[in-house]
Amino acid sequence: MEHGVAHEAFDAGEARYELVVSVDARRSGQYNDAEKPRMRQRIYRVLESALAQAGVVRDAVHMEDRGDGVLMSVPGRIAVSRLLGLWMVEVHENLREENGSLLVPLGLRVAMHVGPVRHDSRGISGRAVDLTCRLADSSVARELLDREQADLVLAVSDSLYADVVQAGGKFIDPARFAPARLALKEGAVTAWFHLPGRPAPDTGALGPEEPGDGGVAGTGGVPAGVSAGAGGAAGAGGAAGAAGAGGAAVSPADPPPGAVDGGDPDSEGYEDDEDGDASVRYAAQGDLSVHQHNVYQQPVHIGRVTGAGPRKD
Repeated sequence: MEHGVAHEAFDAGEARYELVVSVDARRSGQYNDAEKPRMRQRIYRVLESALAQAGVVRDAVHMEDRGDGVLMSVPGRIAVSRLLGLWMVEVHENLREENGSLLVPLGLRVAMHVGPVRHDSRGISGRAVDLTCRLADSSVARELLDREQADLVLAVSDSLYADVVQAGGKFIDPARFAPARLALKEGAVTAWFHLPGRPAPDTGALGPEEPGDGGVAGTGGVPAGVSAGAGGAAGAGGAAGAAGAGGAAVSPADPPPGAVDGGDPDSEGYEDDEDGDASVRYAAQGDLSVHQHNVYQQPVHIGRVTGAGPRKD
């Protein structure tokens, strides 16, 4: 018996197709040593109560502690739709109840994927586990949780969406999921994002950045916090850019169209610094002007004047 789950054999070479669930707490690094145990207690209370409410036997589920979250695997004999549907509803409701008495609400990023999982006496491993953890730690999941001021965001793999979510079912509405393209270490993947109790999130408002920059991945072509136009754009860190003639949109230089994400899960289960200042690269079809930390004492003109009209400086 390990982690409350009885396995027929601990054979690391024998893979079983299981549902993998990764749960991470928002900004766990901001909790001090006295607050962290209470945060962890709330996470387990929310998840385990939801298992009971969804009719899933706790001992049937493998659970590993990740410090600021939990890694789970659910055997194939338990319907994936039960976890995607009823369990997620109960997790959301339990979380809302917990947050009702908190000054700083607990936020959770949950990710799911089905794939081959290998068990041994210390836990689980495999690419399915790696992918699930990266989805939960993706910048899209982080950004949606913050931007929408939500309690919970769910990310599912493209295959899980196609196999289960798209067919719908009790408490599963595919119309409430939105896709985003992520550039992970292993390569580009598509994931689907859902905010329980809300319409499909606008992932198009999340602009792409360079892989590895910790940027947000969305389906838009402009970095998060930057709006392009003929009059200029203001970005994070006080940067401002102006599009060239014709209002050419400013977009990242290298990533392909769609959302690109450089999120990287911490192997120990703790979040990395989320407040780092990542560099941003731009490409424009016309002129591009970027201005940072400037103080102008007189009226200035930034951009290109076209036509026969007089120039005004």
